[in-house]
Amino acid sequence: MESGERMTSVVTAVVCVVLMNIAAATLILLRSRVYGVRLYRPMLLNVVLSFLPVLLAIVGVSGLMLLVPAIQLAGASAPVLLWTYVALATLVWLLFFPNSVYLITELNLSHREDGPTPVPLWYDIVQTLTLTISGIANAVLSLAILQTVLIVLFIDPARPTVPASSWVFAVVVIVLGAVGVYLGRYLRFNSWDVRHPLGMLRKLGAHFRVRGKALEAFAFVVTHALLITLIYVPVYALAAASLFSAR
Repeated sequence: MESGERMTSVVTAVVCVVLMNIAAATLILLRSRVYGVRLYRPMLLNVVLSFLPVLLAIVGVSGLMLLVPAIQLAGASAPVLLWTYVALATLVWLLFFPNSVYLITELNLSHREDGPTPVPLWYDIVQTLTLTISGIANAVLSLAILQTVLIVLFIDPARPTVPASSWVFAVVVIVLGAVGVYLGRYLRFNSWDVRHPLGMLRKLGAHFRVRGKALEAFAFVVTHALLITLIYVPVYALAAASLFSAR
């Protein structure tokens, strides 16, 4: 695939994911306007937070492209500067990555009012599915960007297959993302709570001292990580086959 075709494919993927997020937000807004019910603002905020990892991945790669010429002038210290930038950018992105996967938990339809409601069940099902798929799409796209950067910068983009080490990176991120979803759903942690590590540790300790919570967390993380992995691996494998072949 020529470089121009590769760029077109990447842009198309980004545009489609953006449109999916717009569709999710639009359905949330229309629910309130059309059926005259209260606007569920937390769900609208979740759309924004879910798309944030995509923005961070794009900004991080753009910054890297701008910094590469300056890093190359650094001589012997260039690899250290490159690794430092990539590590810090990846860490910031990783803190917000669970926000994308978190939208899976909206499938419990907790926003639906108890008792009689003018909102048809079919509307809430379609709206919530759109929201969930947008979150998964955000997770897949942002992780794909990071995995591709890892391959291009530190492994070997000329290989005909996706390197195993990059798959390890992807799976570790997915598992950490599932852990983040559990912490957000059941302990109500947010990405910015890392500013208060002692408070987080105290809350974690109190939570897992309750009998059965450790097993619950393990089952939650395994099932959610497995779901995202089974979606991500074939999607990225197909995309990589086009991006890295026929150079």
